[in-house]
Amino acid sequence: MWYLIIGHDRPDSLAARQAQRPAHLQRLTALQEQGRLLLAGPLPAIDAEDPGPAGFQGSAIVAEFASVDEARQWAEQDPYRLGGVYQRVEVFPFRKVLP
Repeated sequence: MWYLIIGHDRPDSLAARQAQRPAHLQRLTALQEQGRLLLAGPLPAIDAEDPGPAGFQGSAIVAEFASVDEARQWAEQDPYRLGGVYQRVEVFPFRKVLP
């Protein structure tokens, strides 16, 4: 099943986000190569493609896992979570309808 993972950044996390980004992207690329990634991207803190020093308020990922527990475990092991970027992570079942 698909799951929506929302990672909520802690305040002033931009430097930590930049430091952990390569490892974070490596995990997402692995999901993509397995055909289990529907989408992933950051949530800018302001209404701008490049938020600059305002940074990001979090990330959204939609990926396929065998269970909600597996999705939560994967999310909790993300470099952004372990590296102090995310202050909390939420996981929701997701049903793709369109496109």
